[in-house]
Amino acid sequence: MSPVTEAMPRAADSSLVRLVRRAVRAMDGISYSGIALCARIFPAAVFWMSGRTKVEGWGVSDTAVELFREEYRLPLIDPAIAAHLAAAAEHAFPILLVLGLATRFSALALLAMTLVIQVFVYPGAWPTHGVWATCFLVLIARGPGVLAIDHLIARRFG
Repeated sequence: MSPVTEAMPRAADSSLVRLVRRAVRAMDGISYSGIALCARIFPAAVFWMSGRTKVEGWGVSDTAVELFREEYRLPLIDPAIAAHLAAAAEHAFPILLVLGLATRFSALALLAMTLVIQVFVYPGAWPTHGVWATCFLVLIARGPGVLAIDHLIARRFG
């Protein structure tokens, strides 16, 4: 039973209180695995689509390199290298997240990318980046849930 429903006095058993208790019990039944699946799929889709904008054919587009050179202007890294690393990361880590494979590592990598984007590229987009960071932190702290290859590996190999 939820602490909220335990704290409600039995004497105040009005229909509104019963409705609230029922609603809280229903919410208590929400599966973490479903939440984790959403926390994996939705940010992964954003990063995947961003990665797709950086490539032409099998390579990183000149436009992407120019974007890193002129707009993003990351410190300490050559724009061409940054564009290649970002394109690779935005393709590999979302796939791993959706599969639930190396989930915590992938979430940590995308959290690091999110922090770089927040600090150096789009500091005004903190509400969006905060949502992404929250998804990644949940996955890092609690894992991918049972709907993941990581779960199957853990069951098989302990």
